[in-house]
Amino acid sequence: MTDWPLLSLVTFLPLIGAAFIFFFTQGDRAAADRNAKSVALMTSLLTFLVSLVIWANFDISTAEFQFPESHGWLGGEINYRMGVDGISLLFVVLTAFLVPICVLASWEAITSRVREYMIAFLVLETMMIGVFCALDFVLFYLFFEGGLIPMFLIIGVWGGPRRIYSSFKFFLYTLLGSVLLLLAIIYMYFEAGTTDIPTLMAHGFTAEAQRWLWLAMFASFAVKMPMWPVHTWLPDAHVEAPTAGSVILAGVLLKMGGYGFLRFSLPMLPLASDYFVPLIFGLSIMAVIYTSLVALMQEDMKKLIAYSSVAHMGFVTIGIFTFNTQGIEGGIFQMLSHGIVSAALFLIVGVVYDRIHSRRIDAYGGLVDRMPIYAFTFMVFMLASVGLPGTSGFVGEILVLVGVYQVNTWVAALAAIGVILGAAYMLWLYRRTIFGKLEKDSLQGILDMNRREIAFFAPLIVMTIVMGVYPGPFLDVMHVSVDNLIGQYQAAMQAAADGAAASGQLAAR
Repeated sequence: MTDWPLLSLVTFLPLIGAAFIFFFTQGDRAAADRNAKSVALMTSLLTFLVSLVIWANFDISTAEFQFPESHGWLGGEINYRMGVDGISLLFVVLTAFLVPICVLASWEAITSRVREYMIAFLVLETMMIGVFCALDFVLFYLFFEGGLIPMFLIIGVWGGPRRIYSSFKFFLYTLLGSVLLLLAIIYMYFEAGTTDIPTLMAHGFTAEAQRWLWLAMFASFAVKMPMWPVHTWLPDAHVEAPTAGSVILAGVLLKMGGYGFLRFSLPMLPLASDYFVPLIFGLSIMAVIYTSLVALMQEDMKKLIAYSSVAHMGFVTIGIFTFNTQGIEGGIFQMLSHGIVSAALFLIVGVVYDRIHSRRIDAYGGLVDRMPIYAFTFMVFMLASVGLPGTSGFVGEILVLVGVYQVNTWVAALAAIGVILGAAYMLWLYRRTIFGKLEKDSLQGILDMNRREIAFFAPLIVMTIVMGVYPGPFLDVMHVSVDNLIGQYQAAMQAAADGAAASGQLAAR
């Protein structure tokens, strides 16, 4: 099956589903909406199945890009080229895993423009998967920017009262950073004569050029993650987005920034990546500690979880820039874990919001009396968020801390403070919403989770526990690719050191 165009299939299958909804689900509104939801669910499930087929046929013993596809596209030098390695494969599967859950979560919550909503989600899925499969920089950029449009519409059309402000803030922040990324792509094209990603990885840019290119890429990827202090668009976007929009925003879109560092900054610009490590560590520690303190002060459940996402992404950037196996694998694993746990936490908020239409923490209390299944589900993901051993959150955080401890013990100590603060704000949130007396009148008739809600939480719980107890299959997939990435970095640093030594000897003569 490695000869099949599986990557094109998994990328564009959602787009085919969106086209089907557009052309063939018209007529009576109720029937059209029902059919649109069914088509979206079936298409996303089929896409997830194809992603599992790709994983099943993936060879974990090589760092080469697999399932390659290459076709002429623009002028013969910019090609349609696709491929995945052990890093990108996991994000393809994560994306395909979350979209069916988003469709189920929107089944009853979205009541207006249902067809358009499902089309937007399927188009967004195509763009997200395309980002992780593209092996041409221009193709990557088109997918990377194309995802802004459906997400802009999801927030702006189906969001909360301040949805217009939040959608424009999200769009302008991410677009501004991406303009600098485009300038970097243009420079690299004229310098190397290609936009082919594997070729650019092997191209030796000068140290000065690397620093400027790195900063241009950093402007885009830092906003996308988002890193402190360009994180301010995220809480607004999360609060105003519909529940499924928040799920996909936290679960996948934030990961594109970390993926950009792994795919472009480290292998293409190793000297600059090493040079800017103090900047990354400083901003990451600020994110981990500062946004955790801000989370402690929140009264809105969604905003608290949004700030926790910024803190968790701080762990990711710390891990990526340790340049060792434990740190980078921990950063990747943390992104995967956060994609599942944060998605589940936003769904947790959505369950009670659909019932009493409030996200304020003080609107709840004593829910365990009326919603025991909900309380148990919330507990699982709350403990995973704080990194309890046996959950996916622990594996990523401990690997990052072990990796950064080998590089800088002060950074490791400060990052550990973030773990403590994370436990503080999540336990505080859980205590105020779940425990205590059920006194508020609005909660007296509240009902526990229904079958549909249990259906989309069940796979998230399973994955959280499986990844925490048996992380081997996920680490095995990425291990060879991570080792190859570290080998490229070390070779570049050694070559730079040898060149500096040779220049010193010539100067001495």
